[in-house]
Amino acid sequence: MTQAPAKLSPAPLFPGTVVGGYRIVRKIASGGFGQVYLAVSPSGQDVAVKEYLPASLASREHGNAPVVVPRDKRVLYRMGLRSFFEEGRALAQIAHPSVVNVLNFFLENDTVYLVMDYLQGASLQQFIVTSAGLKHAKIFRESTIRSLFDEILRGLRVVHQKELLHLDIKPANIFITDDDRAVLIDFGAARVVLRKGGKFSQPMFTPGFSAPEMQGRDKSIGPWSDIYGIGACIYSCMKGYPPPDAVTRQKSDTLPAALGTMRSLYSGALIDLVASCMQMDAAQRPHSVLAVQTLLSANPMRERAGAIPSPDTLVYQASHLAPGRAKPPTDVLR
Repeated sequence: MTQAPAKLSPAPLFPGTVVGGYRIVRKIASGGFGQVYLAVSPSGQDVAVKEYLPASLASREHGNAPVVVPRDKRVLYRMGLRSFFEEGRALAQIAHPSVVNVLNFFLENDTVYLVMDYLQGASLQQFIVTSAGLKHAKIFRESTIRSLFDEILRGLRVVHQKELLHLDIKPANIFITDDDRAVLIDFGAARVVLRKGGKFSQPMFTPGFSAPEMQGRDKSIGPWSDIYGIGACIYSCMKGYPPPDAVTRQKSDTLPAALGTMRSLYSGALIDLVASCMQMDAAQRPHSVLAVQTLLSANPMRERAGAIPSPDTLVYQASHLAPGRAKPPTDVLR
């Protein structure tokens, strides 16, 4: 049988192209949603411009060509475009150092563009992979994990207060910047659902990090769904790889045993927090970020090792693991 050719990503905009007054410098990332570019604003500021152009629904032959959407996919394309626009509208209402900052959003070229702060650094996923390669018993020190997620939870709490859910919390979507910040990024799966009954019919999910209720139709989601992702990220920081996905756990749940093997490395309080956040039954999880923050702040490490390091100290530790940088001191993460 002849295999169908792979679907090619739409061509990125040419360098020098101007959209909405922003001059494109180069493409810096791409994904299922479209492209992300480094661009320069009219005032000369470096910004990131995110373009909605999903390869599964649309194409573009070259950087100056119009977007082409097949007739049978136009409805889905328009639905996604509207959701992408609403993402920009929702994020523009949030001002928090731990949430990616949307500066502008606009329609042009039959698609939508989000203009965001240009962040330099590396994702938590990159740090985990690099640290796991050092082959230490601990991937990160407990104080580092607690400091990092205290910062991320502060941002996520503001997101929820704006009646928005992230719905794709994973290490790849937590960014550690060169200027000492941990930032929650990529709200492409986000939905303004808290005032709409918490139902959605076509979930996007990442195996290992998505709650069970996100992997079926017409199931109730809420802050507890993002909280599952937080627990899964903490697990990855302790283990060096993702937890078992929810579908596998429904058949045979190996998570409790995996957490049990870490009790000689991390406090029972931190392990119990992960277990609580990752309960298969959403009703058994903490139902608010504040509840998770309260559990996280009950820190037995204070008595043994002093105060939790500041976010600046955390990012200093993490930055030594950025790809291409010097090898970290051996005691940074243990």
